[in-house]
Amino acid sequence: MLAAAAPQSRTQFVRGEPLSTYKFLDSGVSVSFYRAPYLVDIDVVQGRRILMLNEITGNGEAWKGADVLCFNSGHWWTHKGALQGWDYMGDAGSFYEDMDRLVAFQKGMNTWANWVDANVDRTKTKVFFQSISPTHYNPVEWNGAASKNCFGETAPVGGWNYTAPYPDQTQVIKGVIKAMTSPAALLDITALSELRKDGHPSVYSGDLTPEQRANPDRSADCSHWCLPGLPDTWNLLLYTALFFA
Repeated sequence: MLAAAAPQSRTQFVRGEPLSTYKFLDSGVSVSFYRAPYLVDIDVVQGRRILMLNEITGNGEAWKGADVLCFNSGHWWTHKGALQGWDYMGDAGSFYEDMDRLVAFQKGMNTWANWVDANVDRTKTKVFFQSISPTHYNPVEWNGAASKNCFGETAPVGGWNYTAPYPDQTQVIKGVIKAMTSPAALLDITALSELRKDGHPSVYSGDLTPEQRANPDRSADCSHWCLPGLPDTWNLLLYTALFFA
């Protein structure tokens, strides 16, 4: 997708962890992806991963000096068990095995907002935050009584016939952004994405065994999104917002 924007340009892709960068060598433009699903830091202490709700300096060093910053966080704060990316939470010198995930999310996002206000020169850098994208595991939300999740869905929800409540995380981030000294621009993609129950990989992502594909009620991926697909619309919204931020 990036190469198509300037097909004649010499390019270079440097893949790393957590930072990967795509460079347009003829224009001096770089587009980077920094993987930090919680935004705040994760410290490793005696082999244990500590999610530091009030620290972001480690990740923040990679974000300084950018012309445009687009942040996102949400789904990873809800994961438990094998998908959970930390062992303990750390907050103001205390450590917890767990806490209310929405409270933890708000603490982490306040840390992010304070870092942006203190470290980003808003006369030089545009800052965006993309809201959480919805999942489609509950057909009651779109009156899909015949299904158990997004498997088999081939069309968007008709009109605005969608009854799921607005995600609490989106409400949290709206409040956090509103309280910033220099508020980030919110790219609210939640509502438009809620209509796209047909946009998930379901059982066709290529990562499932034949046995898993044969059991879509348990194995369908109704959280991630197909490419090309709905994320292209998010990119168009970001592209448009760049002219108004």
